[in-house]
Parts: sequence; structure tokens; C-alpha cells
Amino acid sequence: MFNFLFGPMLGCIAFLLMATNVVFWGLIIVLVALIKLALPFAGVRKIVDRLLIGFAEIWIDGNKAWMSLTQKTQWRVEGIDNLNRHGWYLVSANHQSWVDIFVLQKLLNRKIPLLKFFLKAELIKVPVMGFAWWALDFPFMKRYSKTYLRKHPEKKGKDIETTRRVCEKFSLTPTSVMSFLEGTRFTGEKHQNQRSPYAYLLKPKSGAIAFAMSVLGEKFHSFLNITIVYPDGVPTFWDFLCGRLDKIVVNVEEIEIPEDILAGDYETDKRFRSEFHQWIGSIWEEKDQLIARLRSESEAKSSV
Repeated sequence: MFNFLFGPMLGCIAFLLMATNVVFWGLIIVLVALIKLALPFAGVRKIVDRLLIGFAEIWIDGNKAWMSLTQKTQWRVEGIDNLNRHGWYLVSANHQSWVDIFVLQKLLNRKIPLLKFFLKAELIKVPVMGFAWWALDFPFMKRYSKTYLRKHPEKKGKDIETTRRVCEKFSLTPTSVMSFLEGTRFTGEKHQNQRSPYAYLLKPKSGAIAFAMSVLGEKFHSFLNITIVYPDGVPTFWDFLCGRLDKIVVNVEEIEIPEDILAGDYETDKRFRSEFHQWIGSIWEEKDQLIARLRSESEAKSSV
């Protein structure tokens, strides 16, 4: 509808549509969450949580609507046809841009339970959104440096406690726990500083998702390994709003989680921790190879 407009004008319209959607549904979620605060009973919580998830899914539908009005992006997607809306999933993807979140939500909304992202603690300060994420039980993680922990040893393990406490809430209803294992967005500088062994990925950090698995391991259906490729280059968020994102390639691989991985103790068992890192590492190696193949295929099609 609007995608014929000049870039910056289109970007402004897309931003206004997105902001309106955020404020409207974010405020509704915040208001409904106040009921949960006022009446902290299990029965009330269960009903309110269902309402909150329903509103969040409509919120995402709203995002999909303004995206369809403002974007002409060509999507190539594999692996989402057999997902279960009532399953339990651990989900991870490579992370390159804020656009990744909109890509994941567009493709997975109502196909699996609502994605619950691990978020940096600072994001709770984001107006409207921060409280809405809190109301939806998104886990906020606060990471401490080794130097800080040496000065404040009482803070050691606090992030683990937070993960466990939030994941226990997830046991009430089917949930998709989402974590960007790289912990930050990929850039050439970060890749070089890390001396990452992968061509297109940063090193994975598996602690949060391992603790989620230790709390709810018996419930998880499978691990969704999602690979996102932007054939024409990684877009900024403004590029995305302005309709400059021509192509997106997404591959979703459903991996059965081995029983020994579900049953291990990541926190205290060093041997298991090493095995878990090896399991994630093997997935990451295959993902790196897949990205190379998808990029090569896209380049070949563009040159025809």
C-alpha cells in the first residue's frame, strides 16, 4: 500500500505505524498485568497470563500488518511447516540486527508458543516496552564482569537465580524460550576481537539456555536452530523501515535434544558443562557452513 513511497517518507510512516502498535498493545498489556500484581493467586495468574499472551500475539500480528503495508521483501523460508503451537521449544538464532527480532516474530507467531527472549537488564527501562516485557515474563539478565564479582562476591550466581526463577514460571503453560547465543549482534570488529573460529558467527554463550533446560528439560519438545541470512547485506533498523530490505533467507532446523543433555547439571558438573559446550559447538559449526551455502546460493541466483 505504502511501499511505492520514497525511502525516508516510507520510513516515517512505518515508524508511526510501529509506534502506534507498540503504545496501544503495550499499554493494554501493562494494564492487564496490574491485575496480576493486585491479585497474586495461581488461578488468577493463569487466566491473566493467557490474556497477556493473546494480546502479545495480536501485537505481533499488528507488526506483520504494517510490515506488509510498507515492505516488498522477498522471503525464502524453510522448515516452519511442521511446528507445534502447543509444544515446548528452546529457540536460538544468529544475531546481526534488531531486524532479526521482527523476522523471528513474523515467521513463528502462532506457529509455536510466544517467544520469551532473554533480555539485558537495562532494557526494562525502555518506556512501555520494558514493563510489557516484564509483564510477559521475559527474563531480564544482568551480567557481571569478573572484576566486579571479585569486588562483590555476593553477586555471583544472581543471573543463574534469575534464570531459574523465571523459567519456573514457564512451567505453567507451553513456552518457547529464545536466546541469541552469541549474546550480542555480529560485527566484523567483534568477530576479530573474539578471534572467533567461525566465518559468520561469534562464539556462542550457552549458560542461560543451559539453565533453562535444567529447570524445564523434561518439558522441552526440541531445539529450534534458526539461521537468518540477509543476501544484500545486514540492514540497519532504519533501512528496514524505509523498505530497503529486498531479500531475507531463513532456515529453521528442529533438533531433538539428547536425553543426556536434558538430564545434566550445567551449574556444578564440569564434565557435563564441557559436553554441553561441545553439543552447542557442533550446532554452531553446521550453522556457519549453512550460512556460507545460503549466501553462495543467493549470490548465484542474483548473478543469473
